[in-house]
Amino acid sequence: MKHIGNLKYADGAKHKSKRIGRGVGSGHGGTATKGHKGQKSRSGATVRIGFEGGQMPLNRRLPKFGFFNRFRIEYQIVNLDTLQRLADENKFESNKVDFDTLINLGVISKKRVPLKILGNGELTVALEVTAHGFSRTAKEKIESVGGKVTVNE
Repeated sequence: MKHIGNLKYADGAKHKSKRIGRGVGSGHGGTATKGHKGQKSRSGATVRIGFEGGQMPLNRRLPKFGFFNRFRIEYQIVNLDTLQRLADENKFESNKVDFDTLINLGVISKKRVPLKILGNGELTVALEVTAHGFSRTAKEKIESVGGKVTVNE
């Protein structure tokens, strides 16, 4: 029978073996495992990442080079020789090649990153290719064998 006198915590409910910050008798002394003095020994003390106590931080000491364009579009690329190899292996159900077809075949893997076709290699099969971008040589090679190029927006 449950009485208030014999209640116990559930197994795993209490993790700490010693109570920190409860005086000298706790076995952790008057500093409560925080060492002696200093900014991090104070109550509520937090120091942001990279802060070096007022010294010039490392990320500001090192020189910066170049330019980072945050609006750059990163493409997944597929070359024409890959499309030719897949066509030779009869991997395409029809002559239409698009983003979903290449994902299903495992050629590309990222669903949210746009696809660009590059002109490395030769193409001998007339394919209707739909992608987010084409290089000039890829477009010329696809159209020269009777294929069609469609740009997704």
